[in-house]
Amino acid sequence: MQFPFIRHVTSEAETVKLAKMFSLLLKKGDCVSLVGNMGSGKTFFTKALCKEFEINDANSPTFALLNVYEGKEKFYHFDFYRMKSEEELLNIGIFDYLNDSDGITIIEWSDLFPQALPKNRYEIVIAINEDFSRTFTFQKL
Repeated sequence: MQFPFIRHVTSEAETVKLAKMFSLLLKKGDCVSLVGNMGSGKTFFTKALCKEFEINDANSPTFALLNVYEGKEKFYHFDFYRMKSEEELLNIGIFDYLNDSDGITIIEWSDLFPQALPKNRYEIVIAINEDFSRTFTFQKL
């Protein structure tokens, strides 16, 4: 996968294949930021990605703000959607998780607090097309 990498998908099965391909790049200490409108597939992609690491119970952390999963690797799954301030991020220890070199961090709605994101990360933007297909744009920052 060379960056930027753009892939158009028309089904959930294609999204699962894309998550599998991307999973081969991830290693401990990585951060993945997910950007996209409501219903674009951020959580679906995350679930498919986690399954590649033998994590079958991934779900949206919208109300919990953070879910921690253990599989082949440890994952920290954040959702910034309900966050109201950077202070809230500090209170839940965002930087402790981001600096854990033994875990992989995934952040949905990461564009809401870009100042809290590490400079070195993968960023995935998911766009919903008129025909309800999705366009994934992967960047390595």
